Amino acid sequence: MKARAIRGTGTVAAAVALAVAATACSAPGDGTGDEGAKDSAVVGIAYEPDSLSPLLGYGKDGNSKLFDGLLTRDADMNLRPALAAELPEVSKDGRTYTYRLREGVEFSDGKPFTAKDVVFTYETILDKKTNNASRTELDAVKSVEADGDHTVVFRLAHPYAPFAERTVLPIAPEHIAGRQDVNTGPFTTKPVGTGPYRLVNWSKGEKLVFKANPGYWGGAPQIKNFTMAIIKDDDVRATRLRSGDLDAAILPPALARTFDADKNRRTYAATTFDYRVVTLPTGNKTTGDTAVRRALDLAVDRKAMVDSILDGAGKAAYGPVPTDSEWFTSGTERPHDPARAKKILDGAGWRPGEDGIREKDGVRAAFPLWYVSGDKLRQDHALAYASDAKKLGIEIKVQAGTWEVIEPRMPKDAVLAGGGSPADPDFDQYTLLNSDLAGDGFNNMAWYDNPVVDRALDAARRTADKAARKAAYDTVQRELVKNPGYTFLTHIDHLYVTDKRFGSLTTQVEPHDHGLASGPWWDVEHWRPTS
Repeated sequence: MKARAIRGTGTVAAAVALAVAATACSAPGDGTGDEGAKDSAVVGIAYEPDSLSPLLGYGKDGNSKLFDGLLTRDADMNLRPALAAELPEVSKDGRTYTYRLREGVEFSDGKPFTAKDVVFTYETILDKKTNNASRTELDAVKSVEADGDHTVVFRLAHPYAPFAERTVLPIAPEHIAGRQDVNTGPFTTKPVGTGPYRLVNWSKGEKLVFKANPGYWGGAPQIKNFTMAIIKDDDVRATRLRSGDLDAAILPPALARTFDADKNRRTYAATTFDYRVVTLPTGNKTTGDTAVRRALDLAVDRKAMVDSILDGAGKAAYGPVPTDSEWFTSGTERPHDPARAKKILDGAGWRPGEDGIREKDGVRAAFPLWYVSGDKLRQDHALAYASDAKKLGIEIKVQAGTWEVIEPRMPKDAVLAGGGSPADPDFDQYTLLNSDLAGDGFNNMAWYDNPVVDRALDAARRTADKAARKAAYDTVQRELVKNPGYTFLTHIDHLYVTDKRFGSLTTQVEPHDHGLASGPWWDVEHWRPTS
């Protein structure tokens, strides 16, 4: 997919000027003296993974740089062979997938890649002792078997339409990861894979430094030194890019626009499935009330958020599926209708108190809304949401914190969260809405519990019939109108500013999880710098 190089149209105030010396822990490079060279790139991202082990969930959607999956996706999101020599052979009943593996592939330590590594990876992830929150994504797998060194056979308990999409999952080396504790061993921070890069340094909270894998089966990358600088604060990331400390960065729209006049940089907009959403946990007496949820769903001014917060770089969200997706259910758009929202609250017994804030049965219509510190997009969404809610007589206290602060509060406090995956609607919805996953880490953060939705989600993943799947997901989206356990706000485009010396780049349709795997550097191993 060709990336959209864009230029801003609105007038945006200059970003807050922050001194680089006061905000940067250190230079983002690896200290080898290669920074700024033609064959080097330093990019700024907002978040870092907890682990670099695919056994614990790292790179599960593919494109991890350190590892390869059996399959990968091209710029247009089509599946292509990677460690598999070709696309899988699928049985007529949709329950058996056979992969012929590429021969001659080695891990970066020189050891050969074989079918036993594939079996080890999938069996380890499926083991309940492994701390992988995404295990349910492989629920359909009954067994995985090696047929010699270069063939792997997956047998499914039932047909699962998007199974091939799941095999972009990175493959770990059995000879290393299989000889240590899967949850705490050194492989979690010092991984070895078959990918185009190998990790040479990880300074937590600061940077990840990669070197090109000279023995990569796909050809040695021209970008030999690749550094990802972890900069959580958006303003700081923009300042370091402006100072030349970074070659590229992801930025919120307002900050990206400040580079429009820079002749040495280009801005790319990547279409995404990435949404911003407010969780409405059932454990809170206010947000657990369906009338409050429905009222907030109608009171929020999504168009104003797209226009003012995103500067047009996105669209209104009414659920996890974007409105321009073939899986979106037409007619489930919610109008901005504060008057109707007030009537819903009145009818449910939520009456305004002396200070204008509603009450019901001694419960004040008030709750906290948390967002991650330094994330301007989440902050702006949270403040706008709170403003819309106050007009209804609902008081929302917006608070910032780290995930360490926020996570223990999720059972009762609302969170300005994000999510979304373009690969298949099952990826968007199952972990978000399935009641069995309520409270399982960041799965179903709202403790949403709707039996109709549960049945539809199960039905959709157990058939390969597209019409039947569409009908099931239509049911899910209509149920979210009746009982919206979340308030979906916007789907946001991801904006990246890069140095022009890297030439014309591309982007993919991106998921929520962007950083190491997304952005114009999704295929950095194929970059050909011009100077």
